[in-house]
Amino acid sequence: MGRGRAKAKQTKVARKLKYSSGNTDLSQLAEELGAASPTPPPRADEPADRGDEARYTDDDLVAKYSDYADDVDRR
Repeated sequence: MGRGRAKAKQTKVARKLKYSSGNTDLSQLAEELGAASPTPPPRADEPADRGDEARYTDDDLVAKYSDYADDVDRR
């Protein structure tokens, strides 16, 4: 017993949320959730940062990883 009042209150709150007019402050919600502001994607004229792979050309990478493929084929 005693659950009726709590359930009624939960139902009231749920109904209020469901049928509210949507006056949600999205910036406040994002701040509360700890969301970072989105960063824009890199522009097409700027090369993407490739990290360690930037120092290799495609031919270097093929030569580097073809050794691994040869090792696997020999097994």
